[in-house]
Amino acid sequence: MATTADVSVGVFIRYNGELCQITDWQHRTPGNLRAFYQAKMRRVRDGKSAENRFRSGETVEILRVETHDLQYLYEEGDAFVCMNNENYDQIPISKHLFGEGAKFMKEGDTVTIAFEGETAVSADAPQSVVLEVTYTEPGVKGDTATNTLKPATLETGAQVMVPLFVDIGEKIKIDTRTGTYMERVK
Repeated sequence: MATTADVSVGVFIRYNGELCQITDWQHRTPGNLRAFYQAKMRRVRDGKSAENRFRSGETVEILRVETHDLQYLYEEGDAFVCMNNENYDQIPISKHLFGEGAKFMKEGDTVTIAFEGETAVSADAPQSVVLEVTYTEPGVKGDTATNTLKPATLETGAQVMVPLFVDIGEKIKIDTRTGTYMERVK
């Protein structure tokens, strides 16, 4: 068993029988009290956040997690079916593991999935994707002096705010972590 000194941000632990990922980990030494670790955790099963204090030197069950790059194939119900390019196994991955990045994914993208045994515990969409604008209002000519944005619908159905000069049919680069426009792609 590991101790609290071995834990860091991003590590997966088993806490109260639940699989959790550490999102924030701070060592605190308040005045004349004993030192402790303040943890913010995200439950893998449903994505809910929780906070807890651990005593210094307390034993913690750290889980061994392996990451694999898979190819996103298609959407099926409330899961994305991804393929392992080494052995061609198709694995359904729950949509909620991708978070907000799920609405920007299209077929053929490479995604990073973390597994604990055979169970998918974390999924990351590509950091940025290039998508085509399917609908947006035309920009007003001469209204480019300000940093004004307008809504645009992308080929995946997601909506983002784009500058006024972006038109229908153009390809733009999107940051999937924040859901924001990055640049126009030629």
